[in-house]
Amino acid sequence: MADANITPALNGATGVLVLADGTVIWGRGFGAEGQAVGELCFNTAMTGYQEVMTDPSYAKQIVTFTFPHIGNVGANHEDLEADNPWALGCVVRQDVTAPSNFRAIQGFDFWMKSNGRIGLSGVDTRALTRRIRMSGAPNAVIAHDAEGRFDIDALIAEARAWPGLEGMDLAQEVSCRQMYRWTGRRWGLGEGYRADEEWDAGEKGEPHVVAIDYGSKRNIFRNLRDAGARVTVLPATATFDEVMAHKPDGFFLSNGPGDPAATGEYAIPVIRQMLETKKPLFGICLGHQLLALAVGGKTTKMHQGHRGANHPVKRLADGRVEITSMNHGFAVLAESLPANARETHVSLFDGSNCGLELTDQPAFSVQYHPEASPGPQDSQYLFGKFVDQVKK
Repeated sequence: MADANITPALNGATGVLVLADGTVIWGRGFGAEGQAVGELCFNTAMTGYQEVMTDPSYAKQIVTFTFPHIGNVGANHEDLEADNPWALGCVVRQDVTAPSNFRAIQGFDFWMKSNGRIGLSGVDTRALTRRIRMSGAPNAVIAHDAEGRFDIDALIAEARAWPGLEGMDLAQEVSCRQMYRWTGRRWGLGEGYRADEEWDAGEKGEPHVVAIDYGSKRNIFRNLRDAGARVTVLPATATFDEVMAHKPDGFFLSNGPGDPAATGEYAIPVIRQMLETKKPLFGICLGHQLLALAVGGKTTKMHQGHRGANHPVKRLADGRVEITSMNHGFAVLAESLPANARETHVSLFDGSNCGLELTDQPAFSVQYHPEASPGPQDSQYLFGKFVDQVKK
């Protein structure tokens, strides 16, 4: 950067967060040096920052963690939901300390740096969260420079020029590039991820589920496997013929980032053909939104989104409340659903739609994450429900 454009950092700050409205928030940078532009959001989970950072649904987003002690348990090779982190960076209250956990392999600062992700500490994250709640999720640039040299005007211009997530298809960016067969089961203390049997277990009566990867989390597939299904994963752009070539007994639509209407341009025709087979179908998060669009519903960009591991959801069938893990910035409009699509779950925070099922065939979906990771396990029964439908 040219010296004439450098803005002196406040109190020796080495990191900065710049919002599109011109707000400048100084802090202490950690992790990788550089800058990144995206949507600023907040997550209220008290655990699982490594799972959050590697969740593909956070592509093109900067995560503000409301819990202050981010990084205290370090990082390891097991708490990953993808091969690489997809969140652009994170904003935290307190400085990252040395790890204090028996599972830690390296410090969170080192993990962020080695993965090219930018962190900013020393920020009043409560005030920042209130701002997002009041004004909505803004475009922002997060930057880290060890010498504290920043061209603030250029960063503001970059934040303002970024088009935002509405209308953006990101599923193709985060999806797998080729088909693969999933092996591996859920994690256990003292044993890690349990070893899996031979994948081709059709002779044992295990049904075969074809999963479309729009930005899937690994723990979803582990839960499907634990529920008794074999799982083949295909890219987001897989055609119906490519799906059916694997002779599926059921279909799964994964979570993922971006605007569901944009992803739906190529996904919806395939999903409609899946529905015509009358085979069981299960969708999570983006998969839920795409199912709604496929049957004629509509989605909308949310003011602030739902992101955290403590979201209460009411199951309308019996009134039971499930505490759930969520990560979404778009929502299905319940009033837009057709007569054969019944609303099954609603958020107790704002009444937004959190689930649907079709009344004329075995297809259902939820907006939240029953696989948790991180989060509560109240809703893991949904995997068994789906696999039972497939077996029948």
